[in-house]
Amino acid sequence: CECYNTAGIIPGIKPDMSVKDRAAATIAAGYRAFRMGAADTPANTTFNTRQKLNQLYEECVQAREGVGKDGDFCIDFHQRFDLSDAIRGCDLIESLAPLFVEDPVRAEGFGEDLPRLRKLVKVPIAAGEEWGNRWDFNPLVENHDIDYVRATLPNVGGITEMMKIAAICETHFVGIVPHFTGPIATAALVNSLGTFSGPLLMEYNFEGKELPHVPVGLDFKHGKLYPNDRPGLGVELDMSKLMPILEVTKYDTNRAQTYFRPDGSITNW
Repeated sequence: CECYNTAGIIPGIKPDMSVKDRAAATIAAGYRAFRMGAADTPANTTFNTRQKLNQLYEECVQAREGVGKDGDFCIDFHQRFDLSDAIRGCDLIESLAPLFVEDPVRAEGFGEDLPRLRKLVKVPIAAGEEWGNRWDFNPLVENHDIDYVRATLPNVGGITEMMKIAAICETHFVGIVPHFTGPIATAALVNSLGTFSGPLLMEYNFEGKELPHVPVGLDFKHGKLYPNDRPGLGVELDMSKLMPILEVTKYDTNRAQTYFRPDGSITNW
């Protein structure tokens, strides 16, 4: 399965590197595409959507320069924009030809706003990271309101439900870019979607990293994930390492990331 990488999280990347350099390094490492957030800003700070659209455009210009004329980049709007700003943002970057724009509007309004957006913008749309089951996705896929289903395997009900969503997508020639939630779910995705005949792109951000709780993982090389002949999902877990991870996550006071509007009210991160 071909993969994309988020923010250039690969060996050799340094925190102070530009978007352009991160994008170039990602493509050079063999990944199909470079993905980034829309005008990412430190958590718990002000996010002025009108001003951030300018930053969004400038960073997309860098991404296009980094991946080159024939490379691919994708941009995650992360449900940070209302419909009007999502339209403006999509229009601003249309000429840069992103592979897709992800979650351009709030998930609570997907059923109404994505069909509206589809009629008003020309960029490919991916949606569904924090939303939906096969019944929710079905009308969006049937009507081609989205170009890629961004389903999360654990959220939609596991392997069986994910394969049913894949069947809907395959019937209507809609691609799948499943949401990455960790190495176990990714192994399930590779095993369940490896035979999907439509456009398929996996997210992978673990290159060069040791995972103590997954001592035996999937085979990854040159930007691609490969299934293997090991039993089950092809990975092995160290259950003794999972409890410390749970405890650290549970008591991490920085885990809840928030953005604020200029007036101080809370908006989507």
